[in-house]
This record gives sequence, structure tokens and C-alpha cells, in this order.
Amino acid sequence: MTKITVVIPAYNEAGTVARVVERVHAALPDAEIVAVDDGSTDGTYLALERVARQIPRVTVLHHEANRGKGAALRTGFQAATGDVVIVQDSDAEYNPLDYATLLEPILSDEADVVYGSRFLGGPHRVLFFWHYVGNKFLTLVSNMLTNLNLTDMETGYKVFRKNVLDSLVLRSNRFGFEPEVTAKIARRGYRIYEAPIRYHGRTYEQGKKITWRDGARALGQIVWYRFFD
Repeated sequence: MTKITVVIPAYNEAGTVARVVERVHAALPDAEIVAVDDGSTDGTYLALERVARQIPRVTVLHHEANRGKGAALRTGFQAATGDVVIVQDSDAEYNPLDYATLLEPILSDEADVVYGSRFLGGPHRVLFFWHYVGNKFLTLVSNMLTNLNLTDMETGYKVFRKNVLDSLVLRSNRFGFEPEVTAKIARRGYRIYEAPIRYHGRTYEQGKKITWRDGARALGQIVWYRFFD
């Protein structure tokens, strides 16, 4: 039987992280859940500890200082013991009800990596036009340099065979994880699938953190990980 680990990086998400863990457990009751508090200052770690006491399959790890999403994911990947690893953001924008769709290509041995695309027709909250343009532009540049035809390189829903993650040397500490991992799985020729997902985006007032500066950094990282890393 395939063992699944869900890795949840969390930074200042005290208002949503326990609910996300509960949704993950409801969707995959037998899955291992590894939650990584990335130096939060708002009670996220305490919220995770509380929910871990209620759900025995939850492991909570902690960074003393904020190091970024990529660093939190590396910590989670190192602790994961499953055959398949799902990346789950802690902000409730992504719905664990999509797990069956995301896992199917891997469980049927058609894929090594699956990206959940927000742009393949799944229901989604209508929000920021320029975020959409930025996402599509970054995906286009990434595709040009990796020769992939992804629709959503920046998606927060990514699923990997654990041996794929173990074969990669990942270095990015922050949101550069997305272009870095994409470049490196493309370079190694792994089988990549996309699947449509639901997406309930947040406003900045609701806690959205990514900004145009992160997009500018991502553009530089797409080039770096293609030519220099």
C-alpha cells in the first residue's frame, strides 16, 4: 500500500492552519502529516501543537526564526516517510478534496510529479488580474527554459514521488522553491502531469503574503536555475 505524507509549511497562519490540518486528515485519514512552523510570531506553533494532540498522525516541526517556504519544505521533506509527498499550503486557498485527482496519475504509474493547475478549469475565486498575468508570464518564461508546457508553474499544489525529492539538491529558502524544483525535475526528465484544482484565493486584507517583489525574484531564479545552478 502506498504511504502518503502531506507537508504543510506555515508562517503566521494561526487563523487557518488548524483547519487546514483537519481538512487534510479528513481527506486522507491514513496519511502522515508533517507541519513545519517557520518561525511564526502569531501563535501558529501553538495552534499546530493543539491540533496534533487531537490527530495522532501529525508531526509538528519548528524553525526558531523565519527562513522561508523553501526552507520549511526542505525540513518537511527530510522528515517525510511516505512513498508520495503532497505539498499543502497552510492558508486554506487550496482544497484537500482535490487529492484524489492529484494522486491518480502517480498511483496509476503514469507520473512522477503532478502539478495542480489553477488554470485548467477548476472552480476558483475571481480576484487579482495582475497576479494572473504575473503567474502566466512566469510560467511562460519557465516553460521556454525547461521545454515544458505547464499552465501553472507557481501553483502551491505539487505532488512528488519521494524518490524524486530525494534525488534533488534544493537550495532556495523562499518562494524560489517553485521555479527551482520545476527546473530540476525538468532537467532530470521526470514524468510530469497537471490536474485541475479548486482555488480560493485570499486578498491582502485576509493575509495574502506574496507580492510583485516575489514575482521579480522568481523571474531571476528561473534564469539562475536554468543556466547557472
